[in-house]
Amino acid sequence: MTRPRIVVVVPAFNESGPIGAVVAGLLPHCTQCIVVDDGSSDDTAALAAAAGAVVLRHVVNRGQGAAMLTGVRYSLRDDPDVIVSFDADGQHDAADIPALVAPVLAGAADVALGSRFLGRTENMPRARRLLLKLGIVFTRLFSGIRVTDVHNGLRAWSRTAAGELTISLDGMAHASEILDQIRTHRWRFVEVPTTVRYSPYSLAKGQSAINSIRIAFQLILQRLGS
Repeated sequence: MTRPRIVVVVPAFNESGPIGAVVAGLLPHCTQCIVVDDGSSDDTAALAAAAGAVVLRHVVNRGQGAAMLTGVRYSLRDDPDVIVSFDADGQHDAADIPALVAPVLAGAADVALGSRFLGRTENMPRARRLLLKLGIVFTRLFSGIRVTDVHNGLRAWSRTAAGELTISLDGMAHASEILDQIRTHRWRFVEVPTTVRYSPYSLAKGQSAINSIRIAFQLILQRLGS
């Protein structure tokens, strides 16, 4: 039986600390790991390549959404069976990938979304939990998609769905834009329990409350203009 071709895309900006371990953890679970260095000023690109990743580079920092789309479009050249997005800060568990891609490989879903609230979290601050829960309510009101975890960067797409994916919001707001596209394209989706481990490093890299509010206003303006 031919092994499924699973490509993991990792957007990365100044992640020289964790990126080597992230790539090393991913390689046993995928056919190829693509790190998109989004204009880093540190050694992210070199360390990712040394760990075994294919590295693409943005000359300037454009944002996680733009970096992810660059990686997805590049990976489509080799006709993968599944494309997975994975955060570079070390908060995801690569061991979740087999369960995440299983419904896509089986043809039961076009998109699989990781959910820390169906799975488990480690060291999540109460303020972060509240912020994420508010994001769920916002998404249900404005996107009409009922999910338990809005901003989980661990996702999987079929080749067909990935080919239809478009992202116009380069920054973190792309997470809500992806959910809008599930509705627009009528992709079949499932949520899969995953683990998110918070560390001082990943919390420092994460979204602040002020930035989350800014993203919400950005999405509202986009909807009013569409």
